[in-house]
Amino acid sequence: MRKLEILRLACLALILAPTIWAQNTSGVNNAELKGDYAFTFDGMTTGGSGGSTPFAAVGRFTSDGAGNLTNGLLDTNGVGLPEKLIDQAFTGTYSIGADNRGVMNLNIPGGGKLAFVMMANGTAKFVEIDASGGNGTVGSGSMEKVDTTAYSTAKIVGDYAFGVAGFDLSNNRTAIAGRMTANGAGTFTSGAADANQSGTFTTLNVFASSYIVTDTASGRGMLNLPPLAGGIPQNLNFVFYVVNSGKLFAMESDSPTPATPLLNGAFLQQQTPPGGFSNASLNGSMVMYLTGRVGSGCGNNRGAAPNVIAGLLTSNAIGALTLTYDQNCGGAATSVTALAGTSSVASNGRTAIHLGSSYLVAYLVGSNQAFFVVPDSSVLFGFGDPQTSTPLTNSALSGTYAGLTTVPMTLGTTIFSGEFTATGASPAGSITGSEDIGGPSGASSGVSVNSTYSISSTPTNGRGTFAGSVGGSNAIVYLVSPSKFVVVSTSDPNPALLMFEH
Repeated sequence: MRKLEILRLACLALILAPTIWAQNTSGVNNAELKGDYAFTFDGMTTGGSGGSTPFAAVGRFTSDGAGNLTNGLLDTNGVGLPEKLIDQAFTGTYSIGADNRGVMNLNIPGGGKLAFVMMANGTAKFVEIDASGGNGTVGSGSMEKVDTTAYSTAKIVGDYAFGVAGFDLSNNRTAIAGRMTANGAGTFTSGAADANQSGTFTTLNVFASSYIVTDTASGRGMLNLPPLAGGIPQNLNFVFYVVNSGKLFAMESDSPTPATPLLNGAFLQQQTPPGGFSNASLNGSMVMYLTGRVGSGCGNNRGAAPNVIAGLLTSNAIGALTLTYDQNCGGAATSVTALAGTSSVASNGRTAIHLGSSYLVAYLVGSNQAFFVVPDSSVLFGFGDPQTSTPLTNSALSGTYAGLTTVPMTLGTTIFSGEFTATGASPAGSITGSEDIGGPSGASSGVSVNSTYSISSTPTNGRGTFAGSVGGSNAIVYLVSPSKFVVVSTSDPNPALLMFEH
């Protein structure tokens, strides 16, 4: 939307196909999108000069399963009044084709056209496709079914971990991860957080904040956090939309300035064990995926470039761990195997991890699941999912997946959503599909992609290689489970993390 103008070119490099939105007229699978949904979007806006400014959106709508959207509400934030909408009502239409790819049109100021792909659980992954001529907004987002019975302040109760990240007016990056306890009456206590603002790392051990569901018909609410980063003097104000009692989509509502970032992310209810978290909460394997942005000097880029990492963190429940990871910083690829380290887990879930000379902080959502923030100059930030304990090889990557480029760091990143089918064959499997790409210069629909892959359970369970157009000419894959995997290109000078789910 140009208030949700979503997305750009995807890190599945491509075999270009005609720009024809064939699924726009089919509607044969419209019933797949039915009910109440909340959504979140991260991106950037460009005005044709080659530069960009941050943009984000959160909201909700009701879909009738027959191609119509009602009861829509939208909040956006960006640079300049034309980019900011507050509690904006909207309606819309959509059409889903036989391959589960769809097109959505939102009736909002400035218009909004999205390409999306449905998942089996009713979640949709989307990109915006109405930018053209170097003007518009690019980024990516997710729509998730909501529990309307959770639309009240009283339902937000218990322990929550959170992670938010974004850019200020000068495109300097900030990321914050933390945790709080909600009392069900509008107060968060026992807060702890770690923030990285443009390379300046701050830890705040104790704080309180407030929240309220202001509209029990839409699940829209407001949340206030104290100053959490050293260079941010003012409180941080967020608008949020309830997904369920255990999940909130939250976007900062403060106008971005050279010192104030536009932050976007989520609050997730912690699965706190009796007696609190401990080193025993890290026991087994976790696939972690992090994204940052360097100002210059990364790979062959003269200016800003993405820095992305995917890896497998394996812990033994008593504070010892190893990390195998693959990193692409502006086209400069690095692989590290079995880097040894230690962890120290506090009872509130804050986890300090030391790996060689590196340090990172995690806030646990549950066992082997966490938000991550790293005190580095590129402000790496991301999430970790518990990996299934069974051996993961080619046969585990089989069936139909929805794929998406996660948050882009630069305008050069290819941003897509699409539908893909993997064979699960050995010793080499193949994955094919169609993706929809949105970018400043215009959109491409139904771009055909295909790759071969080889995945092993040893020495790193679920790690493998992709060759072909998925992830660029060369990429690394980490399987979380047969239902989910993450891909990072090792050859793209503008890489992003690619997420695939059944």
